[in-house]
Amino acid sequence: MASHNDFGKKAEDLAVQFLQKNGYKILVRNFRYQKAEIDIIAEKDNLIIVIEVKARSTDFFILPQEAVTKGKIKLIVTAANHFMEEFNKDQEVRFDIISVLPDEKGNLIIEHITDAFEAFDAN
Repeated sequence: MASHNDFGKKAEDLAVQFLQKNGYKILVRNFRYQKAEIDIIAEKDNLIIVIEVKARSTDFFILPQEAVTKGKIKLIVTAANHFMEEFNKDQEVRFDIISVLPDEKGNLIIEHITDAFEAFDAN
């Protein structure tokens, strides 16, 4: 596995730990539908939370959350709709982004952006 894949996996694992410590119930990881993949689907406060994890080794060029393009949002929303139908969920859905970046000492810093985008942002 390439080192960037290892870093991405580590970032997702850290995001899951962060979410669990903050009262989120993890429903599924790496949910796939057609060309789309949702990193984490969780539940909290009777909401389904769809979480995109973005990790970068540096924010020199772009912040991790800026890498979530309209095309990516459209794929995530499509997969989220499929998840809701497949598992017969009728709760409200919120879309979050968790960014993971190293600080100057190399420690990984997590930023949780709640309600980062809405389904109609994909249009």
